[in-house]
Amino acid sequence: MTQITLEVDGRRHAVDAAPDEPLLYVLAGQLGLKGPRFGCGLAQCGSCSVLADGVEIRSCVTPAAAVQGKKITTLEGLPAWYAARRRSADAAALHPVQEAMIDEQAAQCGYCYNGMIIKAAELLDRTPRPTEAEIKTAMNGHICRCGTYPRIVKAIQRAAAAMAGEPA
Repeated sequence: MTQITLEVDGRRHAVDAAPDEPLLYVLAGQLGLKGPRFGCGLAQCGSCSVLADGVEIRSCVTPAAAVQGKKITTLEGLPAWYAARRRSADAAALHPVQEAMIDEQAAQCGYCYNGMIIKAAELLDRTPRPTEAEIKTAMNGHICRCGTYPRIVKAIQRAAAAMAGEPA
């Protein structure tokens, strides 16, 4: 075991981890975070997604030691991350993607919810008004076992409009 320092959702944490211990295990086991979830363990489903310096990574296969010095954002920290990106001192209770997912009733079982929201937030940060094709390409590799893909696409479009100040 080695002590490493991680910055997660704006807070520094000193944790003990084996050199190859997955970040997901540290986030869930040591920090008690519920957003990133264990899905496949092979980086194929996206349930474990987090942002590392604003870029989506799969925390189930990323060693915690590999992200030292990076800013990790989980589902729990997404509203504050969005506020910081907008240079706003006040963070809303939910990121616009989270709000849109609720409004469009995009989640059924909710298992994929974390990864879908993390990836959508990354996409909208890079591409504020993505086309439907761009959304589908970006979301490729995120598995929804309930098959709510059309509602997920609508939610991302709704969030993009809200972020641009347009009515839903």
